[in-house]
Amino acid sequence: MNKVKLLVMDVDGTLTDGGVYMGPFGETLKRFYIRDGMAIKHFLPAHDIVPAIITGRKSRIVSNRCKELGIKICIQGCQDKVTALKGLVADSGFALQDVAYIGDDLNDIECMKISGVKGCPADAAKEVASLCDFVSSCKGGNGAVRDFIEWIIGDEE
Repeated sequence: MNKVKLLVMDVDGTLTDGGVYMGPFGETLKRFYIRDGMAIKHFLPAHDIVPAIITGRKSRIVSNRCKELGIKICIQGCQDKVTALKGLVADSGFALQDVAYIGDDLNDIECMKISGVKGCPADAAKEVASLCDFVSSCKGGNGAVRDFIEWIIGDEE
């Protein structure tokens, strides 16, 4: 496996359990798994891997979580994830084969097809799982991202 330099993550169903808790005034809560955050904030920098988010929804909650974890690249409200990924790679100076991508649903497939390393949670859509180099034993929002990060780092050492 090539050395991963950029980890791109989907949010809903990958970093979260896929639930969006809505109140009478719109989106109010998302649930994140603390151990995923530990791996993003501490393991990735220790291995010179840049974390990034590309997500179809837009949420102040995600912006706040990115600040908390030191994720500087956060693309939200993105309906064309492939164009966003290609632009991100071009701007960063990395190559697509340097990218590890973790997602869970159909809107992640095209990004996975062009990324060097592909991963997903245990409960990802079967079409997604069939493309992946790594399928976590954990569900989305329950350690799948940390599991993928540990697998990537383990392959580098």
